[in-house]
Amino acid sequence: MQNRLADGRVKFRHLQCFLAVAQLGSVQQAADSLAVTQPAVSKTIAELEQVLGVRLFERGRHGAVPTREGQLFMPHASACVSALRQGVALLARDEGAVTATLDVGVLPTVATALLPAALRHFAQEWPRVSVRLTTAANMELLERLKTGAISFAVGRVADPERMVGLSFEQLYNEPLAVVVRAGHPLAHGAGLPAQLATYPLVLPPFGTLIRQAADSLLAAWDAPPLSGFVELLSVSVGRALALENDAVWFVPAGAVEYDLRRGTLVRLPLPAAGGEEPVGLIQRTDTQPAPAGRALIEALRRAARERDSVPETAAGSRSKRGRGVGAGGAKSTAAAGKKP
Repeated sequence: MQNRLADGRVKFRHLQCFLAVAQLGSVQQAADSLAVTQPAVSKTIAELEQVLGVRLFERGRHGAVPTREGQLFMPHASACVSALRQGVALLARDEGAVTATLDVGVLPTVATALLPAALRHFAQEWPRVSVRLTTAANMELLERLKTGAISFAVGRVADPERMVGLSFEQLYNEPLAVVVRAGHPLAHGAGLPAQLATYPLVLPPFGTLIRQAADSLLAAWDAPPLSGFVELLSVSVGRALALENDAVWFVPAGAVEYDLRRGTLVRLPLPAAGGEEPVGLIQRTDTQPAPAGRALIEALRRAARERDSVPETAAGSRSKRGRGVGAGGAKSTAAAGKKP
């Protein structure tokens, strides 16, 4: 294959589409992640194949699978995209330079617990870099990370097959809380668990790790069968339902720290210790964050350490970073093609 880059026909959009299809294994999923149509992605891939003079994907019932040439091209395409973003970030730090944007994904139930302090630290060092936050469910964050739509994510470790090519560094453990508004009839535990079914319940979406913890808690509570409930990740909507509709809300404790401190929400006594799930940094193993990204990662680590140093309050105890996956700054890595 002759050198075909000299004519400038390989564009950033070609590399972006190629990486999205290669990492997601589906033209449709790549289109969804890039917010474009499927025909647009197919056309862009066809253009790139024509410029390079090779076939990059085999398409069949199992989706789009990179050919040998596609596999050879993938790390270099990823490095090009990463290098461009790093260059833009470096320029942004110089006096008078244009402002760069750092794209980061975060679980909505985690954002309020960690981001205020981390962004404050980051802004002191990188005042000219804008941070664009994407809040979404964990699986969506992983997909966006694999396509390069975000630089890294703050979320939860997923099943091994979904973590291939990604690393997880634990920041802290997040306990599940069950909260109601102040003055709620169940606030002091009277009538639990028999009266649970008489009030609206707000649960995490089915299939999420925190939903599994909520289901385990309901089983330990020996709660009556639930005939109707609301599933959501939105902290603002969950708060509104708890305050206005007398809902019983199952939510990660960090998402309602401020509400508990102000006394607008109170925790219900639990029949057993609420399950804890690790929260941490999720990164791709084949690229390195830009300098601004590394600075924000360090700010997040610092914010997590500060959380650990806060003594127990009436709002509930802080959950220390344990000796589990990624404890003490260690990383749990699922290298490409290998399960952890």
